[in-house]
Amino acid sequence: QVQLVESGGGLVQPGGSLRLSCVASGFTFSRYIMGWSRQAPGKEREFVASITGVGDSINYARSVRGRFTISRDNTKNTVYLQMNSLKPEDTAVYYCYVRGLEGRGQGTQVTVSS
Repeated sequence: QVQLVESGGGLVQPGGSLRLSCVASGFTFSRYIMGWSRQAPGKEREFVASITGVGDSINYARSVRGRFTISRDNTKNTVYLQMNSLKPEDTAVYYCYVRGLEGRGQGTQVTVSS
């Protein structure tokens, strides 16, 4: 079955950076679009970024464009989210997902606070 394991979250000051990782298993990783979403307390889950199987098409939410970078390493079945210039409003639990398949990780908490 699909398994997704996120890591890399933590507490960071505004303006700081974090790199999230998501290791996937249970499917042919390189054939699927992978993405990141997030959910802040009291809010609905929202799209953050996605990347195609070979990385030739990438999309970002307007709120993170220019600050976040999604990438993947198909040899490691891993998708990354590099987050720079973090803002308090980026505070949320971040989840990776695979488009078209059921499966969800436990998420990783990102807190941006001074």
